[in-house]
Amino acid sequence: MSIKLVASALVPMLAMVSPAAAQDGTVTAREIMSGAYAKAEQKLLTQMQTGVRPDVQLNLAAVYYATGRTEQARALYRDVLAQADVPMTVVSNRLATSHAVATAGLHYLDKRQQTAAR
Repeated sequence: MSIKLVASALVPMLAMVSPAAAQDGTVTAREIMSGAYAKAEQKLLTQMQTGVRPDVQLNLAAVYYATGRTEQARALYRDVLAQADVPMTVVSNRLATSHAVATAGLHYLDKRQQTAAR
C-alpha cells in the first residue's frame, strides 16, 4: 500500500496523508491545510468507521493537533505505531513510513509540551 503525503504548514515534519489514488483523501488533506478542520474531521471520522487506516489516523491527528486536542493526537500517533509500518511517498518524492510520520508527530508534540512548560 503506497500512501501519498501532502506537505503541511501545520506541523514541521508531519503531513496530511491520503491514499495516492483516492480523491476523498486528497480533498480531506486540502481541507486540513486550508483550516476547514470541522469538515475534515467529520469526513475522517466517517472514514474511520470503514476500518483502521494509518493515513486517516494521521490526518485526524493533524486535525486534533490544530484544534488544541494534543492528547487525542498523541493517542492516534501511538495507535499508528501499534500497527504494521506502511510505506508512504512524500510529495517531494522521498519515502517515509507511517511509523516515521507518527514518531515525528509524537516527537513534535513532546517538544511543544516541553517548550510550553518553560
